[in-house]
Amino acid sequence: MTWQEPVGRGCLGTVRAPASGESATGVASYRRRFPKGLRCVGLLLVVLVFLLPGCRSKAPEGTKLLLYCGAGIRPPVAELAAEYGRLHKVTVECDYAGSEVLLSRIKLSCQGDLYMPGDVHYVELAEEQELVSSKKNVCYFVPVILVQKGNPKNIRTLEDLTRPELAVGLGDPEACAIGRKCSKIFEKNGIVEEEMDVAFRSLTVNELGNHIKLGMLDAVIVWDAVAALYGDVGEVVRIPPDQNIISTVAVGVLRSSEHPELAGEFVEFITSDRGKEVFAKHDYSTTLPE
Repeated sequence: MTWQEPVGRGCLGTVRAPASGESATGVASYRRRFPKGLRCVGLLLVVLVFLLPGCRSKAPEGTKLLLYCGAGIRPPVAELAAEYGRLHKVTVECDYAGSEVLLSRIKLSCQGDLYMPGDVHYVELAEEQELVSSKKNVCYFVPVILVQKGNPKNIRTLEDLTRPELAVGLGDPEACAIGRKCSKIFEKNGIVEEEMDVAFRSLTVNELGNHIKLGMLDAVIVWDAVAALYGDVGEVVRIPPDQNIISTVAVGVLRSSEHPELAGEFVEFITSDRGKEVFAKHDYSTTLPE
């Protein structure tokens, strides 16, 4: 009986095939060496080797990711979520609201895949409550004063916001990141927020910009990227760096996620060069401002 040289080496060792014209006795000997059950196991392993790499990152059709996102980050996140969805054939649903409001929804629902509030403080709170498995910084917000176009009330400093004749709008510290950050800034600069005549408290930073657009307020404090959306109707008054507090924006993967691997891939996508390009296009800083 003549055998050919080995044709390959697999997980079961070297496999030899019968030579051309070999007798049935040789085939029977081959089959005795590799019983039917063992041959089936080997075939299954070979199939898995070819299939698993393609299945590792491919989501089932109809897969959805739920992202709880701060309202002030909406423009770049909406664009990136749509792009990621097209690339991976999934749907990224975004729930936009104030950071504190979103955290309450996460705790109540015990559902969702990602959490991206307006300040890393809220992600850290979620970590402490074991709601987040991992986090990564995405961009930075710089608080600024937004006033009416031409600055008719001559507002130049934080202290000017305490003037009684002004209609000032601030975020609600119990609802949104900009509200909490404003309280920290006032405290840092010795301004008693409780003594200010605040005309409007918002649940999101976007509401503050809209009130400037409608002419309902004289001044508000918003993120720099949000202020850029209202450049046609408003004017920015910068807060000196030594008086200001920059906000770091991070995204966290929730422990409640049904697709943690896919959620992690989304995090990598929005922090990639492509993600940074989109954030920059919408006037968001991806490097720490000086």
